[in-house]
Amino acid sequence: MTAHIINIGDELLIGQVVNTNASWMAEELNKRNIKVTNISVISDGGDDIRTQLERSLSEADVVLITGGLGPTKDDITKSVLCEFFGDTLVRHQQTYDNVKKFFERRGLPFTAINQAQALVPSKCKVLVNEVGTAPCMVFTMPQVETQYIASLQTEAKPFEKIVISMPGVPFEMKWLMQNSVLPLLQERLGGEAIVHKTILTFGIGESFLADKIADWEDALSAHIKLAYLPEAGKVRLRLSAYGVDHTELEREVAEQIVKLNAIISDNIYGYDDETISMAIGKLLKQQGAMVATAESCSGGLVARRITEAAGASDYFKGGVVAYSNEIKMKALGVNPDTLERYGAVSEQTAKEMALGCLNMMDADYAIATTGIAGPTGATETKPLGLVYIAIASHNEVVCNRYVFTTTREQHQERTANQALFDLYKLVQSRKS
Repeated sequence: MTAHIINIGDELLIGQVVNTNASWMAEELNKRNIKVTNISVISDGGDDIRTQLERSLSEADVVLITGGLGPTKDDITKSVLCEFFGDTLVRHQQTYDNVKKFFERRGLPFTAINQAQALVPSKCKVLVNEVGTAPCMVFTMPQVETQYIASLQTEAKPFEKIVISMPGVPFEMKWLMQNSVLPLLQERLGGEAIVHKTILTFGIGESFLADKIADWEDALSAHIKLAYLPEAGKVRLRLSAYGVDHTELEREVAEQIVKLNAIISDNIYGYDDETISMAIGKLLKQQGAMVATAESCSGGLVARRITEAAGASDYFKGGVVAYSNEIKMKALGVNPDTLERYGAVSEQTAKEMALGCLNMMDADYAIATTGIAGPTGATETKPLGLVYIAIASHNEVVCNRYVFTTTREQHQERTANQALFDLYKLVQSRKS
């Protein structure tokens, strides 16, 4: 089964609102063997909606639409769908009652504009929205037809497609997808199977990674596809296997991952949705160990990443953002002579920051970052993008020098990512 996603809204096109709906929907559909072949973001205009809907119906089995179902005049998706399917609007009593209760519970008047939320095309199936006021509408062909739809039908391939229109508010869309839409599509799903597996790598660039695994990639079966998804200092490798036997596909993918591990095990830190912070957290909890941070150029981003993982209080002691030399000395105990002789951005200072943090926080591991994020501050011997990352434990202090020739924002991003990966490698080496 193939699907097109249409996200409607001028606010998406001008960048005022980030389109998180598309990525979430695509991920959930793929988990259920529904292949997303197109994602479109279009304006609130009627012509744009009609044109995209016609295109999507000609190419996909399922069309999922979000947005344009609010009560105001700029929300026209419902009326455009009604016209497209040659239908008329009628009141859906359960939606009317739900919307009425929605406003009564809040002590607000149930105005005519809000009552109109209960008007739906007569030929659609309504999936009641229990967390909002806009209903979800399902149009199944050939139950509803237009001249355009009739032209698509052939004797060889009966026209059996479905259009589902949902509100664009993310939490409403997700509730409807999880409770109504996905179960509905699962019932209609045929025998096609898709298995996705994402391998998370770090410490090797995309082109170098591609060279290293070229023979493995070339040996993949035709029905298994590989995609490279690079980020700041990281590369995700996504394997997608297509067939009819889900169990067999899972076995084949698992076999390929074993082969891949034999080639780049030092660069793999996790799979699928696991973050580097989650991977570190698992290792620290296994060791009963605690970590702390001392940051300069990364401005607290390392600590933020660590605490994004649920349960971080089990292994994170705390952090210090020591941006000035004064705080490096007072809070972390960096020797003034070290700063005078080597400078704030140096291996010596990074090591003393890490050791000072380790002692102050009474932790088992400590991360320290100090660097030149730019756009100023570079010298002939200390280039823009230079960073020192030190990891201290009670047994040793490891410090690495990197140069990230990127923007200030990317420098901080890559510094935080690299610091976490350096920590991961050290903690993993202590794995019992």
